[in-house]
Amino acid sequence: MSPLLQFWHVLNFVAPALVTAAVSATLVKLLWRRDLAATGWLRLCSWGFGAGLLALGAGLVLLGRDGTMAAYGAMVTAIAVTLWAVGFGPWRPRSG
Repeated sequence: MSPLLQFWHVLNFVAPALVTAAVSATLVKLLWRRDLAATGWLRLCSWGFGAGLLALGAGLVLLGRDGTMAAYGAMVTAIAVTLWAVGFGPWRPRSG
């Protein structure tokens, strides 16, 4: 497999976690604007992306295939729980 083809495989593996984390972080910041004023969008997005990537990697290892609905469901759940923990957990930054 050529390096360019490997690059596209990795990019296609990572893209669902990145897009889902970015959209979720944007929606969370819009819906809970006052509560999440001290938490930055980049922090929410990066933690969500990391959790989604871990979930996709676990799905690939456990299920033996990429792109299963179970892995995508685990990714969405991991991103949602992580956004809650970062934004509303006891260690979140406080505003004012």
